[in-house]
Amino acid sequence: MIAHIQGKLVEKTPTEVVIDCGGVGYHINISLHTYSLLPTTDHIKLFTYLQIKEDSHTLFGFVEKSEREIFKMLLSVSGIGASIARTMLSSIEPKQIIQAIATADLVKIQSIKGIGTKTAQRVILDLKDKVLKLYAIDEVSLTQNNTNRDEALSALEVLGFVRKTSERVVEKIVREDPTASVESIIKQALKNL
Repeated sequence: MIAHIQGKLVEKTPTEVVIDCGGVGYHINISLHTYSLLPTTDHIKLFTYLQIKEDSHTLFGFVEKSEREIFKMLLSVSGIGASIARTMLSSIEPKQIIQAIATADLVKIQSIKGIGTKTAQRVILDLKDKVLKLYAIDEVSLTQNNTNRDEALSALEVLGFVRKTSERVVEKIVREDPTASVESIIKQALKNL
């Protein structure tokens, strides 16, 4: 119904903004991710999602269109309302949510406040196929061409560890921290091998 709102930023808090558009102030709920991306200028544009209930009409705003799409996808899961979806987008970045769903990372999704085991399982079950199709993620791109990963694997092989066993441990480490240094990956792997 309302695809985006563009106007002057009148008020701003980590959870909501007010945008003056043609003399009308629109109260828009935002995630912490959107808050961190808000421009420093007074004139802004947010992509919006209007939730209509019997007793309220609530606007949710996003700097990125992709975040709005993830928000809408999360709402399609039974047991996830707008406030939980917004909490999810505030707790971890949208890309990390997509990654967690695609890799069925139950622990990552459960780490979000308000998400229990059953809800996390439902999110993965309901959205994994959709995420893999929409974001063209395949098993190869999930592990990415990580040079730190490759160097760590080579080092572990030189140290005498079997490559197959090392790969499983290193993949888990890289999935949890994609920016891990070679030294960090090797140290963590040695603890788990």
